[in-house]
Order: sequence, then C-alpha cells, then structure tokens
Amino acid sequence: MDSNKITAAIFSTNYSSTERIRSNLKEINLISDLITVSAKDLGQENLIISDQPFSGETIRKAIEKIPTRYAMFIIGSQTIELNRQGVDKFILEAQKLDTGLVYSDYYEMEGRKNIYHSVIDYQIGSIRDDFDFGLCFLINADLAKKCLPDLISDNNKLNYSGLYDLRLTISRKSIMVRIPEPLYTAQAREESSASEKMFEYVDPKNRQVQIEMEQVATHHLKEIGAYINASNKRSVSFENNFNYEASVVIPVKNRVNTIGDAIRSALTQKTQFSFNVIIVDNHSDDGTTKKIKNISTEDKRVIHIIPESYDLEIGGCWNEAIGYPECGKFAVQLDSDDLYSHENTLQKIVNKFYDEKCAMVIASYMLTDLNLKEVPPGIIDHREWTDENGHNNALRINGLGAPRAFYTPIIREIKFPNVSYGEDYAVALAISSQHKVGRIYEPVYLCRRWEGNTDASLSIEKLNENNFYKDSLRTKEIKLRQELNRNEI
Repeated sequence: MDSNKITAAIFSTNYSSTERIRSNLKEINLISDLITVSAKDLGQENLIISDQPFSGETIRKAIEKIPTRYAMFIIGSQTIELNRQGVDKFILEAQKLDTGLVYSDYYEMEGRKNIYHSVIDYQIGSIRDDFDFGLCFLINADLAKKCLPDLISDNNKLNYSGLYDLRLTISRKSIMVRIPEPLYTAQAREESSASEKMFEYVDPKNRQVQIEMEQVATHHLKEIGAYINASNKRSVSFENNFNYEASVVIPVKNRVNTIGDAIRSALTQKTQFSFNVIIVDNHSDDGTTKKIKNISTEDKRVIHIIPESYDLEIGGCWNEAIGYPECGKFAVQLDSDDLYSHENTLQKIVNKFYDEKCAMVIASYMLTDLNLKEVPPGIIDHREWTDENGHNNALRINGLGAPRAFYTPIIREIKFPNVSYGEDYAVALAISSQHKVGRIYEPVYLCRRWEGNTDASLSIEKLNENNFYKDSLRTKEIKLRQELNRNEI
C-alpha cells in the first residue's frame, strides 16, 4: 500500500449528497479506498449499514475497516468537493507533526458565490461536543485503532456520541491541527435559526443525546485529571454584616425602551427581607440615563451608578455593582430587557441559597417576545445540570441558565472578566469547581428576545471569536482543576 494513499469514510445523512461526494472522491488518485456509512443499502462495496452513523459501534467498525495510515472523515450532510492539492496538504500536515487529527477552513458556495468559512484552533478546553471541525477532517487511523480500547464506547453503548468519544480520545494522545486556509468547498445548506441552534441542546427531545455526551465528556475529564468530585465541594457559611439581604443588579447601556419595565419588575418583588436595585448605567446616550434618574428619585431603593471608566463591558459593570458598599449579601441578575416572571422570584432565589448553603443559584427562564408571548423553544430549565455532575458537565455546554445569583463575598473574590460575552460562564465555572451551586428548575424569569438583543445575525467571525473565548475559559478552568486535584493527592 502506497504510504501517501488514504481512505475516505463518508458518514451519509443525505443520499444525493453522498453520491456526488463519492463521484468527486473517485477522481482523486490519493484516495485508494472508500467507506460509506449509510442507513440504507446503497449497493456499494465497503458499506456499513447503520441507522446511527455516529454511534460507538459504527465508528469502531469504520476504524477497523481502514487499510491505510490516514483516513478522511466526511460528514455527508451536504455536498463537498475536494481536490488533490487539498488532500495532499491534509496528508503533509499530518505527517509533519505526526498529528492525530487535521482540519481546515473551507468555502461555502451560495449560488455562484463562495463564502469563506473559517474555523478556530483547537485547545485543551475545546471539549464541547459542537466544536466545528468543518465537514471533513483527516485522522491518523493507526492512532485511532490504538485508541479503541480507551473509548468509553468500549464499555458503554453510545448511539449518538461515538465520534465525539473518538476525537476526545485522540486529543489525549496527540495534537489536533487546524490548517488556516480553505481546502475544500461545501454546498451551503439551509441553516436553522440562530435561536434554534442556540437552544438545541436543552430541547427535551435531545435529552438522550445530552446524557450520552455528558458521559463521554465526564470520562474525558477523569482521564485528564480535571474531574471534580461533588463530595469535595464546600458549603457556604453566610455572613450577616450587610445592610441589604439582596441586590438586583442591572447593567445597562442604551435600553430606553425596556429599562423601565426591568426596574419595575425588580421593585415589585415581594420579599421578607430588605433589598435594593443597583443599576450600572454604562454611559447611555439614548434617554436611558434620564429614565433611570427619574425612577431613582421616586424610589430610594434604586441606586443609579454611572462608572467613571468608559472602557467597561458587561463584566466590568457587574464588578462595579458587587464592589458597591451597599451591595446586598446576594447579588441577583436582571438584564435590562428582561423581567422576573412573578413577584416571588427574588424570595425563591434567596431561599435556595439558605436551603442548600450554596455560593451561586441558577434558575430557569421562559423565552418570550417583547410582548411576553412565548417563543420556541419556550422554557429553558437546563435539566442537564445535576448536583452530582453539573459542575463537570458545565465544561461541555455553552450556558447554564438564568437568572444567576451570587453570594457577594465569593463573587467579590472571583470578579467578572471585563467582557460582554461569556462573563457569566467564566464565574460560574470558577464557582462550581469548589462550591455548591443551587438550581431552580421552574421558570422565574422572562428572557425577551428581539432584534436588538439576539445572536441571529452574528457573522462567522464573531461566532468564532465567541467560541474561541469560551474555549479559552474552559482551558484555564481545566488547568486549574488539574492543579486542584494534584494538590489533593
């Protein structure tokens, strides 16, 4: 067998695309063997018939069938076109560093126009199951075969997460390399809306998929020494030297049409304790400042802070609020365009702190439009969180729920990163590694989605920036947890 020849394995979820991909690959003489994974018999050689193309069993069969040192895995959900030069670059990169997995940027063809689709570099924290490797990537098949005994699917039946299991295992034994240039072209497909994609993983119909993905991620964290046992986490002893039991924290910039509703939602809370509302107005210039000032004049519970600094993001605004002398014992989130769903939300959150002696509380919310009409997928309760493993599974998923509330002395120690994306995720990871996190699974919050506050129109560059940042948070947290575990030995 020519050492430069490779196998191509197509995981078919679209039969017409599969035929076109096979036709294209047959013209590339660097590809000596073709394996197709399909739910139906396509009358081809080297066919693996499976209703679950990414199950542990299917992935194992595909790896065992590969006769060459390297194999190109192709996600056959849409048509892609490769050429010899692109395949050659994949192979050369793999040989250069003896890499476990190589992936690249690519073009997406919309009509007659090619749109550049960049992907991001892999890092230790890139353990989320939706990491974008593109639609084809090269694996070191020899290494993959050596990985087979280490797969969680060797002892567990995985229907959906066999490929996820494989790539995490490869990442523990070798490097993952991105080639920052487009080496193939994909036919664009109709995408689900950004809102749908954002909440796919909390959709109840995907629950079994999520359970599997959590098993795989947890196994990986144990293998790399970053798993935190729930029994090691500390309960909180609450101090009583606060003038207010709680503070509702509202960072805001230019939300003149919604800030009034948010403040009224906070002020109408019925509680058995005293609370205030701390609004950090980040130099609004659309009338928001005047509206806050008018309300604060009428109700002394409203504290209106305009920071001296002009370089604050949402995280920096939170730091202003929690550092304020009159911040309460518990700092409770309310975004400037959202509402508490009923008058008992604040009391429920504070009760949860005392019931579980936790450092953070995360509740559940309902998605609505500006008129408070429920929009799909409706209630977001993040039931994938469990007391036993939520703090580990948090490293796999992209969000943890809302509203979020913090025991003020602990969040003052940790502080928020001065960013406007992922700031809440960063502190949740930091808290959950060492402290209990309480969960409320009934919706107590209305998250209002509208054109001015959704992620529907984010460019691929911005999405990549966001994803890379959260992966970097995971990288930092994994290293801290590894160090924490080493110190406990």
